[in-house]
Amino acid sequence: MKDPMRVMTERPLNAETPLESLRSWITPNAVFFDRNQGAIPPRRISLARWRLSVEGEVATPLTLSFDQIRRMPRAIAADTLECSGNGRSLLAEKSAGNPWTIGGVGNAVWGGVWLRDVLGKAGLKPSAGHVAFEGFDKPLGSAGIKFIRSIPLAKALSTTLLAYEMNGEPLPLKHGYPLRALALGWTGANCVKWLQRIAVSDRPCAGFFMDNVYRVFQKDQDPKTGEVVTGIKLKSIITQPVPGETLPAGTVGVLGAAYAGEAEVERVEVSPDGGASWSPAEFIGPHEPFAWRQWQYLWTVDEKKDYLIMSRAADAQGRLQPMQAAWNSLGYGNNGVREHAVKVTIV
Repeated sequence: MKDPMRVMTERPLNAETPLESLRSWITPNAVFFDRNQGAIPPRRISLARWRLSVEGEVATPLTLSFDQIRRMPRAIAADTLECSGNGRSLLAEKSAGNPWTIGGVGNAVWGGVWLRDVLGKAGLKPSAGHVAFEGFDKPLGSAGIKFIRSIPLAKALSTTLLAYEMNGEPLPLKHGYPLRALALGWTGANCVKWLQRIAVSDRPCAGFFMDNVYRVFQKDQDPKTGEVVTGIKLKSIITQPVPGETLPAGTVGVLGAAYAGEAEVERVEVSPDGGASWSPAEFIGPHEPFAWRQWQYLWTVDEKKDYLIMSRAADAQGRLQPMQAAWNSLGYGNNGVREHAVKVTIV
């Protein structure tokens, strides 16, 4: 029996992908992590009734049907999507938010249309600088705050997809059916689901989900002055063995995944002795832009004792994964090597 998803909250639904499902290059739709701020729509919207509006700083405001979008030039891209707070519970100092371990990430092949083609139909005014996304999902709680996020125009025109397929199937309801924004290489907070409205503006949109959260700030800092969470950080995770596992001496297969958002992962190293020594891991599986690299390391061990296994990644821009995460009030972007180490016992 496959491991179930680890549900942290039911309303809204927030659940982790089981560890065993992180060992494949493709993460199955059924166990792809769930991250929501509001309620998942109770049923699929009728495609005949659904419309996407494009408005704001455009020459010609548009209203597009699903059929019109499907008739536009098709785009397919692999993309590793990660929750901004993935790894939050692994931080030494507690921070606010859902207690993600490493399962708030997954890789899928997405099908849809480039956002730039949709914006090209509307035509951009010279004042255009940011693109905001709004879904038709309903907010939870008495405040009634809708999840609306914007991204800079440069990202919108380069590598942002409007996805209607996920791993060769229609986009599942819980992942944004019938259409979601997907800023390739950026965290899930920038990838609004159940899309119904695109608004082009001369500035970033304002509101709770832009100004109060999804910003990196410290305890004594005004959230609005913190850096906006955008691209996924360079990171390597160990998916086998599992923390606390007891293993026989001999050859132990260590598996994992490494990703770097918009950058390319160049190498992964593994240390079975808590960072005292490092050896190169071997990449396995496909190699695509924006998608994680699966890796393995064959560790020969004879001495029977406890071990601390670490992995670290380096990208093509010369950056090395940090040994320790940089703490912030909401626990975003934990990519520390030490925080993701796995302790095992050899018997």
